Amino acid sequence: MYRLLCRPAWEAFLFFQEVFGLTRLGETLRAYQARDPAARSRLEIFLLYPGVHAVLYHRIAHFLYCRRLKFLARVVSQWSRCWTGIEIHPGAAIGHRLVIDHGMGIVIGETTVIGRNVKLYQGVTLGAKSFELDEHGNPVKGIKRHPDIGNHVVVYAGATILGGMTHIGDNCVIGGNVWLTESLPAGTKITARPPGFTSVRMAMFSPWVALDVNTTRSGSVTPNSSAASVRHRRS
Repeated sequence: MYRLLCRPAWEAFLFFQEVFGLTRLGETLRAYQARDPAARSRLEIFLLYPGVHAVLYHRIAHFLYCRRLKFLARVVSQWSRCWTGIEIHPGAAIGHRLVIDHGMGIVIGETTVIGRNVKLYQGVTLGAKSFELDEHGNPVKGIKRHPDIGNHVVVYAGATILGGMTHIGDNCVIGGNVWLTESLPAGTKITARPPGFTSVRMAMFSPWVALDVNTTRSGSVTPNSSAASVRHRRS
Protein backbone atom coordinates (compact mmCIF):
# COMPACT_ATOMS: atom_id res chain seq x y z
CA MET A 1 0.00 0.00 0.00
CA TYR A 2 2.83 2.37 0.86
CA ARG A 3 4.48 1.78 -2.51
CA LEU A 4 1.17 2.21 -4.31
CA LEU A 5 0.73 5.63 -2.68
CA CYS A 6 4.33 6.77 -3.06
CA ARG A 7 4.87 5.89 -6.71
CA PRO A 8 2.22 8.28 -8.15
CA ALA A 9 3.53 11.05 -5.92
CA TRP A 10 7.10 10.38 -7.07
CA GLU A 11 6.05 10.33 -10.73
CA ALA A 12 4.22 13.63 -10.26
CA PHE A 13 7.32 15.13 -8.67
CA LEU A 14 9.50 13.93 -11.56
CA PHE A 15 7.01 15.31 -14.07
CA PHE A 16 6.97 18.82 -12.62
CA GLN A 17 10.71 18.76 -12.08
CA GLU A 18 11.32 17.70 -15.70
CA VAL A 19 8.86 20.07 -17.32
CA PHE A 20 8.55 23.07 -15.05
CA GLY A 21 11.72 22.83 -12.96
CA LEU A 22 12.71 26.38 -12.11
CA THR A 23 16.36 25.72 -12.84
CA ARG A 24 15.76 24.39 -16.35
CA LEU A 25 13.10 26.97 -17.18
CA GLY A 26 15.27 29.77 -15.86
CA GLU A 27 18.31 28.70 -17.85
CA THR A 28 16.18 28.40 -21.00
CA LEU A 29 14.88 31.95 -20.60
CA ARG A 30 18.39 33.25 -19.90
CA ALA A 31 19.67 31.50 -23.02
CA TYR A 32 17.06 33.25 -25.16
CA GLN A 33 17.80 36.58 -23.54
CA ALA A 34 21.53 36.17 -24.17
CA ARG A 35 21.30 34.92 -27.78
CA ASP A 36 18.35 36.86 -29.20
CA PRO A 37 18.92 40.63 -29.56
CA ALA A 38 15.16 41.17 -29.89
CA ALA A 39 14.41 39.60 -26.49
CA ARG A 40 13.63 42.34 -23.99
CA SER A 41 12.47 40.51 -20.89
CA ARG A 42 12.09 36.97 -19.59
CA LEU A 43 8.36 37.49 -19.14
CA GLU A 44 8.01 38.38 -22.82
CA ILE A 45 10.09 35.34 -23.78
CA PHE A 46 8.04 33.00 -21.62
CA LEU A 47 4.67 34.27 -22.81
CA LEU A 48 5.30 35.01 -26.48
CA TYR A 49 8.17 32.96 -27.87
CA PRO A 50 6.97 29.85 -29.75
CA GLY A 51 10.37 28.17 -29.36
CA VAL A 52 10.00 28.21 -25.58
CA HIS A 53 6.48 26.83 -25.82
CA ALA A 54 7.63 24.07 -28.19
CA VAL A 55 10.39 23.00 -25.80
CA LEU A 56 8.02 22.97 -22.81
CA TYR A 57 5.47 20.89 -24.71
CA HIS A 58 8.26 18.56 -25.82
CA ARG A 59 9.32 18.00 -22.21
CA ILE A 60 5.79 16.87 -21.41
CA ALA A 61 5.63 14.66 -24.50
CA HIS A 62 9.09 13.19 -23.87
CA PHE A 63 8.18 12.43 -20.25
CA LEU A 64 5.14 10.48 -21.45
CA TYR A 65 7.08 8.82 -24.28
CA CYS A 66 9.74 7.50 -21.92
CA ARG A 67 6.98 5.93 -19.80
CA ARG A 68 5.52 4.16 -22.84
CA LEU A 69 2.49 6.44 -22.99
CA LYS A 70 3.24 7.03 -26.63
CA PHE A 71 -0.27 7.85 -27.80
CA LEU A 72 -0.63 10.62 -25.21
CA ALA A 73 2.87 11.81 -26.07
CA ARG A 74 1.89 12.16 -29.73
CA VAL A 75 -1.27 14.02 -28.74
CA VAL A 76 0.85 16.57 -26.90
CA SER A 77 3.39 16.87 -29.71
CA GLN A 78 0.67 17.33 -32.35
CA TRP A 79 -0.97 20.04 -30.27
CA SER A 80 2.43 21.73 -29.97
CA ARG A 81 2.85 21.50 -33.75
CA CYS A 82 -0.51 23.17 -34.33
CA TRP A 83 0.15 25.87 -31.73
CA THR A 84 3.79 26.73 -32.53
CA GLY A 85 4.46 25.50 -36.08
CA ILE A 86 7.38 23.47 -34.71
CA GLU A 87 7.27 19.68 -34.98
CA ILE A 88 9.37 17.77 -32.45
CA HIS A 89 8.84 14.03 -32.12
CA PRO A 90 8.35 12.98 -28.46
CA GLY A 91 11.25 10.54 -28.75
CA ALA A 92 13.84 13.19 -29.61
CA ALA A 93 16.44 13.84 -26.90
CA ILE A 94 17.10 17.56 -26.44
CA GLY A 95 19.83 19.03 -24.26
CA HIS A 96 19.68 22.10 -22.05
CA ARG A 97 19.36 25.66 -23.34
CA LEU A 98 18.09 24.92 -26.85
CA VAL A 99 17.21 28.20 -28.56
CA ILE A 100 14.74 28.13 -31.46
CA ASP A 101 14.70 31.44 -33.34
CA HIS A 102 11.38 32.08 -35.14
CA GLY A 103 10.93 28.32 -35.46
CA MET A 104 8.22 28.01 -38.08
CA GLY A 105 8.64 24.82 -40.10
CA ILE A 106 11.28 23.12 -37.93
CA VAL A 107 11.04 19.31 -37.95
CA ILE A 108 12.99 17.14 -35.46
CA GLY A 109 12.75 13.36 -35.86
CA GLU A 110 12.25 10.62 -33.30
CA THR A 111 15.85 9.45 -32.81
CA THR A 112 17.46 12.87 -33.03
CA VAL A 113 19.87 13.77 -30.24
CA ILE A 114 20.59 17.48 -29.68
CA GLY A 115 23.34 18.64 -27.34
CA ARG A 116 23.56 21.69 -25.10
CA ASN A 117 23.46 25.35 -26.17
CA VAL A 118 22.24 24.63 -29.71
CA LYS A 119 20.49 27.27 -31.80
CA LEU A 120 18.09 26.40 -34.64
CA TYR A 121 16.50 28.80 -37.09
CA GLN A 122 13.23 28.44 -38.99
CA GLY A 123 12.79 25.69 -41.55
CA VAL A 124 15.49 23.37 -40.21
CA THR A 125 14.91 19.64 -40.76
CA LEU A 126 16.66 17.00 -38.67
CA GLY A 127 15.30 13.95 -40.42
CA ALA A 128 15.87 10.49 -41.86
CA LYS A 129 17.13 9.30 -45.21
CA SER A 130 15.43 6.47 -47.14
CA PHE A 131 14.24 3.81 -44.73
CA GLU A 132 15.91 0.43 -44.54
CA LEU A 133 13.53 -2.36 -45.56
CA ASP A 134 13.19 -5.89 -44.20
CA GLU A 135 12.76 -9.05 -46.30
CA HIS A 136 9.05 -8.28 -46.67
CA GLY A 137 9.66 -4.75 -47.94
CA ASN A 138 8.50 -3.05 -44.75
CA PRO A 139 10.48 -0.25 -43.06
CA VAL A 140 12.78 -1.49 -40.29
CA LYS A 141 11.75 0.02 -36.97
CA GLY A 142 13.68 0.58 -33.78
CA ILE A 143 16.92 1.74 -35.41
CA LYS A 144 18.75 5.06 -35.34
CA ARG A 145 17.40 7.13 -38.25
CA HIS A 146 18.06 10.76 -37.36
CA PRO A 147 21.23 12.82 -36.81
CA ASP A 148 23.13 13.74 -33.66
CA ILE A 149 23.84 17.43 -33.09
CA GLY A 150 26.73 18.31 -30.78
CA ASN A 151 27.05 21.13 -28.26
CA HIS A 152 27.18 24.82 -29.22
CA VAL A 153 26.00 24.17 -32.79
CA VAL A 154 24.16 26.77 -34.90
CA VAL A 155 21.94 25.63 -37.78
CA TYR A 156 20.64 28.42 -40.01
CA ALA A 157 17.31 28.66 -41.83
CA GLY A 158 16.30 25.97 -44.27
CA ALA A 159 19.19 23.58 -43.56
CA THR A 160 18.45 19.86 -43.87
CA ILE A 161 20.51 17.29 -41.95
CA LEU A 162 19.60 13.65 -42.55
CA GLY A 163 20.63 10.18 -41.45
CA GLY A 164 21.20 8.15 -38.34
CA MET A 165 24.94 7.96 -38.99
CA THR A 166 25.28 11.72 -39.37
CA HIS A 167 27.01 13.39 -36.43
CA ILE A 168 27.60 17.14 -36.24
CA GLY A 169 30.53 17.88 -33.94
CA ASP A 170 30.66 20.55 -31.26
CA ASN A 171 30.89 24.23 -32.25
CA CYS A 172 29.85 23.63 -35.88
CA VAL A 173 27.93 26.21 -37.93
CA ILE A 174 25.59 24.99 -40.69
CA GLY A 175 24.65 27.66 -43.20
CA GLY A 176 21.21 28.29 -44.63
CA ASN A 177 19.73 25.81 -47.15
CA VAL A 178 22.58 23.32 -46.76
CA TRP A 179 21.71 19.68 -47.54
CA LEU A 180 23.86 17.47 -45.35
CA THR A 181 24.00 13.67 -45.06
CA GLU A 182 27.57 13.23 -43.80
CA SER A 183 29.20 13.84 -40.44
CA LEU A 184 31.20 16.98 -39.68
CA PRO A 185 34.15 17.21 -37.28
CA ALA A 186 34.04 19.69 -34.41
CA GLY A 187 34.56 23.32 -35.33
CA THR A 188 33.52 22.99 -38.97
CA LYS A 189 31.54 25.73 -40.69
CA ILE A 190 29.71 24.92 -43.90
CA THR A 191 27.64 26.90 -46.39
CA ALA A 192 26.26 26.28 -49.88
CA ARG A 193 27.73 28.48 -52.60
CA PRO A 194 24.93 29.88 -54.79
CA PRO A 195 25.39 29.90 -58.59
CA GLY A 196 27.42 32.91 -59.74
CA PHE A 197 29.10 33.41 -56.36
CA THR A 198 32.70 34.26 -57.22
CA SER A 199 35.72 32.84 -55.42
CA VAL A 200 36.75 36.41 -54.51
CA ARG A 201 33.48 36.89 -52.70
CA MET A 202 33.85 33.52 -51.00
CA ALA A 203 37.33 34.46 -49.78
CA MET A 204 35.58 36.64 -47.22
CA PHE A 205 34.40 33.41 -45.56
CA SER A 206 37.77 31.70 -45.37
CA PRO A 207 36.98 29.48 -42.35
CA TRP A 208 33.90 28.04 -44.04
CA VAL A 209 33.38 24.91 -46.10
CA ALA A 210 32.15 26.27 -49.44
CA LEU A 211 30.14 23.99 -51.74
CA ASP A 212 29.25 24.85 -55.33
CA VAL A 213 25.68 23.95 -56.24
CA ASN A 214 23.97 23.19 -59.52
CA THR A 215 20.27 23.41 -60.29
CA THR A 216 18.90 20.22 -61.83
CA ARG A 217 16.10 20.06 -64.36
CA SER A 218 13.65 19.32 -61.59
CA GLY A 219 14.67 22.52 -59.84
CA SER A 220 16.41 20.86 -56.89
CA VAL A 221 19.86 21.95 -55.78
CA THR A 222 22.70 19.41 -55.72
CA PRO A 223 26.44 19.72 -55.01
CA ASN A 224 28.90 19.55 -57.90
CA SER A 225 30.68 16.22 -58.07
CA SER A 226 34.08 17.58 -59.10
CA ALA A 227 36.67 17.83 -56.38
CA ALA A 228 37.66 21.29 -57.63
CA SER A 229 34.24 22.61 -56.72
CA VAL A 230 34.68 21.88 -53.02
CA ARG A 231 36.76 24.10 -50.81
CA HIS A 232 37.14 22.59 -47.33
CA ARG A 233 38.50 24.92 -44.71
CA ARG A 234 38.14 24.49 -41.00
CA SER A 235 38.43 27.08 -38.32
